[in-house]
Amino acid sequence: MSFSRANASPATGTRNRTAYNPGSGMCVTCLDGCVGLCEIGKSAIRGREVLYPQPFGKMTAGSEKDYPVDLSHFNIQGTCVGAVGLPADSDKAIFPAVDVSTEVGSKGSIKLKVPYFTAAVGSTDIARLHWESIAIGSAICGTIAVIGENVCGVDPQSEIKKGRVVKSPELERRVKIYKNWYKGYGTLAVQMNVEDTRLGVAEYAIEKLGVETLELKWGQGAKDIGGEIKLPSLEGALELKKKGYIVYPDPEDPVAQKAFKDGDFKEFERHSRLGMVDEERFYKEVERARKLGAKYVTLKTGAYRPADLARAVKFASNARIDLLTVDGSGGGTGMSPWRMMNEWGIPTVQLECLLYQFLKKLDEKGAYIPPCAMAGGFSLEDHVFKAFALGAPYIKAVCIGRATIAAAMVGNTVGEMVKKGKVPPEFQKYGKTLDQVFFGAAKLKEKYGKDFEKMTTGAVGMYTYYERLTTGLQQLMAGARKFALKHISRDDIVALTREASDISGIPFVMESDWKEVEKILK
Repeated sequence: MSFSRANASPATGTRNRTAYNPGSGMCVTCLDGCVGLCEIGKSAIRGREVLYPQPFGKMTAGSEKDYPVDLSHFNIQGTCVGAVGLPADSDKAIFPAVDVSTEVGSKGSIKLKVPYFTAAVGSTDIARLHWESIAIGSAICGTIAVIGENVCGVDPQSEIKKGRVVKSPELERRVKIYKNWYKGYGTLAVQMNVEDTRLGVAEYAIEKLGVETLELKWGQGAKDIGGEIKLPSLEGALELKKKGYIVYPDPEDPVAQKAFKDGDFKEFERHSRLGMVDEERFYKEVERARKLGAKYVTLKTGAYRPADLARAVKFASNARIDLLTVDGSGGGTGMSPWRMMNEWGIPTVQLECLLYQFLKKLDEKGAYIPPCAMAGGFSLEDHVFKAFALGAPYIKAVCIGRATIAAAMVGNTVGEMVKKGKVPPEFQKYGKTLDQVFFGAAKLKEKYGKDFEKMTTGAVGMYTYYERLTTGLQQLMAGARKFALKHISRDDIVALTREASDISGIPFVMESDWKEVEKILK
């Protein structure tokens, strides 16, 4: 098992000069005269800037740590017997007939055409630049889109009166794009953190913009602190401090102002406050959201310690929320400290195994079980299948963050190149037009007609990626003879290592089916 290197990473643009010590990550010989290639050396020159993956605003980041157990330590069980969900008929039980639709909501009232949705897309430049693609892609795929934290606060055109937001063109833009393409499947959620609550974002989103879903945020898998972004202007830093955010260094400090103007550093940091979870306060906030007019209230929590996950499960059950999203450690779509991203939090597999155990305890007591979604490094169809199986029957969807954004970014990049007549060499064999290069374009053009021209190529890319996930998932499910998501069970995967079996309770591969084997051979 390998871990993340402690003193060098492509995420921070650092490297070792020689072979490195496994513990410290330092070069075996630290040479007097080195200009500082490693994190220690670069930090001696640029300090806190080296905390974060770079270049900020142009990338997303994910942990490079190889955790002891991940989804690859499980394999999907196949069978050549029968069919569940369709007649055991070779002409009817075919993989295109597999139903991958799902439902969330306290009464199954939010219907999704596909069982994956994007993580919260908040106030970073990546989020702002690619929201249109993600919103359109989510709507045409028939799934959930989540507007992340701090959008109103960071919007330079927002109007704040008496500490409350009364107008935010950026939030208005984001809501409008999704609604323009929405066709009755999924929902648009607006995320709420401490600052959003103080600014009255819930009231504004519901009353002025007609948003139906609020996502209360405890945290995320990428970091143990609140949302962060960088600010390239002194004016922006001063404005956000005025709005109540923590800005570092203090933009009102004359020393910091002079250093910034002199070019000693080029970006301020904006930090959100830590949320303070309290049971009674949580129930009151859920009730307040419903009284404001929220049709659905969901909760997003991160890779905190097991006791905190137990709190999330219990509170979500008691409040009868519509969706609980649990995010494992390791990845981030915005700005997260690099070492925190690697070394903090419970990894996705272990976190889902704990989630299953806690939900089962409540289920056995007859409590309300909220629909649940897992997040944390999912990117391909086998990940989706394993997430459903590992947490069956409680997992109803999978939250795919970085991979969704990657599909949108690549779609936009390639689309712009195609429009300029510069088709990337990797795709020239498919043709020269958008219809030829993008596999999903023809289907979308047929369905939407002239409106297809209004889609970003990023949205086409996201749609095409999700279509691939759907086809791959259908194939895996057909191989397991499960023709609807609700039929996937923990029996549909097998642990490849003893450790994976011990953590999950999933049978070790050499012990799976043993009772049935004995009966057959007897």
